[in-house]
Amino acid sequence: MCSCKYVIVATVMAASTEAPEPWYLALLGFAEHFRTSSPPKIRLCVHCLQAVFQFKPPPRVEARTHLQLGSVLYRHTKNSELAQTHLEKAWFISQQISQFDDVKFEAASILSEFYCQQNLVDSAKPVLRKAIQISQQTPYWHCRLLFQLAQLHALEKDLVSACDLLGVGAEYARVMGSEYTRVLFLLSKGMLLLMERKLSEVHPLLTLCGTIVENWQGNPIQKESLRVFFLVLHVTHYLDAGQVKSVKPCLKQLQQCIQTISTLHDDEILPTNPAALFHWLPKEHMCVLVYLVTVMHSMQAGYLEKAQKYTDKALMQLEKLKMLDNSPILSMFQVILLEHIIMCRLVTGHKATALQEISQVCQLCQQSPRLFTNHAAQLHTLLGLYCISVNCMDNAEAQFTAALQMTTHQELWTFIVTNLASVYIREGNRHQELYSLLERINPDHNFPVSSHCLRAAAFYIRGLLSFFQGRYNEAKRFLRETLKMSNAEDLNRLTACSLVLLGHIFFVLGNHRESNNMVVPAMQLASKIPDMSVQLWSSALLKDLNKACGNTMDAHEAAQMHQNFSQQLLQDHIAACSLPEHNLISWTDGLPPVQLQPQNGPTTSLASLL
Repeated sequence: MCSCKYVIVATVMAASTEAPEPWYLALLGFAEHFRTSSPPKIRLCVHCLQAVFQFKPPPRVEARTHLQLGSVLYRHTKNSELAQTHLEKAWFISQQISQFDDVKFEAASILSEFYCQQNLVDSAKPVLRKAIQISQQTPYWHCRLLFQLAQLHALEKDLVSACDLLGVGAEYARVMGSEYTRVLFLLSKGMLLLMERKLSEVHPLLTLCGTIVENWQGNPIQKESLRVFFLVLHVTHYLDAGQVKSVKPCLKQLQQCIQTISTLHDDEILPTNPAALFHWLPKEHMCVLVYLVTVMHSMQAGYLEKAQKYTDKALMQLEKLKMLDNSPILSMFQVILLEHIIMCRLVTGHKATALQEISQVCQLCQQSPRLFTNHAAQLHTLLGLYCISVNCMDNAEAQFTAALQMTTHQELWTFIVTNLASVYIREGNRHQELYSLLERINPDHNFPVSSHCLRAAAFYIRGLLSFFQGRYNEAKRFLRETLKMSNAEDLNRLTACSLVLLGHIFFVLGNHRESNNMVVPAMQLASKIPDMSVQLWSSALLKDLNKACGNTMDAHEAAQMHQNFSQQLLQDHIAACSLPEHNLISWTDGLPPVQLQPQNGPTTSLASLL
C-alpha cells in the first residue's frame, strides 16, 4: 500500500550508558562483512551473530541481536522455524526495555511480515495491534504500523477494516502536522474505496486530496509523487468505467507529471517531521506504473502498436529493476503488463507469442502463491481467449467456467460472461445456457457494472446473436447502439467489429451500397489497430461485394488481401498449436503445470480461419 523510506542507525551499545565492547564491534563487523560479500556468506554471518550470545550480553544487545539474526534468517535462508524463534524473542525482550523504540517496532513489523508469509495471519494481527497501541509517541513507527495492518486487512479482502485504519492514520498524521503523510493515508483509502465501488465516498475524498496536494508547499519530489498517486487513481477509475476518451486529459497530466519527476534530483535530505518519513513508490517504480496505465489505455482504445511500444519499454525497465530489487510489486506490474499485451497479440494475429507469454505468467505465478491467487482468474480468462482464437470452443468454455469460479471482481466477471456468451453463440446449440447468461448481462436493464466499454460489448453480443438467428432489424438496433457508445469513447475495436457485422447484414439483405459504406471504414480501422480477424472478415466481404457489383479489379485485389490474411493466420495457428504450451488449454484446476510436453501437430480445425 505504501513503502517507507527511512534510516535505521545501528546502535551498538552493550548497555545504555557504556561504550560498545570491542568483542561486540568485532562480531558485528564480521557479520556485516559476510552479509554484504558477493556472493553473501550467510552461514558465516549467522555464526558471528550467534557468537554474541556466548558473552551473555545485556538485554538491549540481546534483543537487537535476536532481531538481526531473525531478519537475516528470514530474508536469506529457508530456516523459517529458527527465524521465527529469534524474531519472537526480539519482540518479547524489547517490550521490557524503555526507550528502545526502533528495535521494538522493527521487531513487531518484521515478525508480522514473517507470520503473513507463513500464512499465520491471525498471529500477525495481535502483534501489529499491540505495536500500534504502544507506538503513539513514535510518529514514524505509528504511521508505518498502521499502513502495515491496513495492508494486511486489504490482502484479506477486509476493506472496511483497512479503510478504518487508514482513516485513523490520516487523522493522526494531521495532528502530527504532516499533510504529506495525511494525503498518503487518504489516497490509500481512496484506492480501497474505488475497489469497493463506493464512488459516493471516493469523489469528495479525492477532491480533498487534490486541494491539499495543490496547496502543499513541500519537497518537490514528494509533491509530484502525491500527484502521480492521485492521477493514477483517476486514470484507473476512468479505465475501469470503460471511458477511454474521457480519460485522455487526465492521462496526459499523469505522463507530464512523471516527466517532471524524472528531471528532479532526489536529494537524500530527510524530512524533519518523523511522521513524514515515507514515500509512495520509488521514482523508477512510478515510471513503470505510468507505462502500465498507458498500455491499459492503448489496449482498450485499440491502439495496439502503441500498447506494444510501451509494454516493451516497461518490461525492459522491469528487468533492470528486478536485478537490484526483487520486490513483489515488480512481479505484479510484470504480470499485469503481460496480461494486457497477451490480449493485444491475440487481436493482432500473434497467437504463438501470446501463448508463450501466457506460459511466462504461469511461471511468475508459480513463484508467488499470492500472485497466483490474485491472477488465477485472469490466467484462465486469457487461456479462454486463446482457445477461441484457435477454435477450441470446448476448452474455451472450460477455461471461462474455471475463471468465473475464481473471481469476485464484477468487471472481470462481466468480461468473462460476455466472452463465454460468444462461445455459446458460435457453438449454436447451447440455447438454454446462452439465454441464462444474456439475462445477467442485459445492457438495457440492470447491467451489472458501470463500465461503458463492457455495456457496449454486451450490445454487440446481442447484435451478433440476432444476426445468427436471422433477425436483422433487431441486430441492426443493437449494433447501432454499440456504435453510438463506442464512438463516444473511442473504442476502436468495438467500432470496427460493429461496422463489419453491419456491413455483413446489409450484404445479406442485398443493400450493397450501404454494406460498402460499413465495410470500407471497418477495414481502414482494423488496419490501423491492427485487428487481423476483422481484416480477414472485411476483405472477404469486400471480395464478395465487388464481385456482386461487377468490380472485377477491386474484387481481385480484395481476394488477394483475403488470401494474405488467411495465410498469415494459418501459419500462426499451426505454430501456436504445435507449441508444448498449447497443452495449457487442458489445465483448469490447481497450480499451472510445470512441465509441458510438445504437441505432435495442430489438433484443431482451421475452418474458422479460412
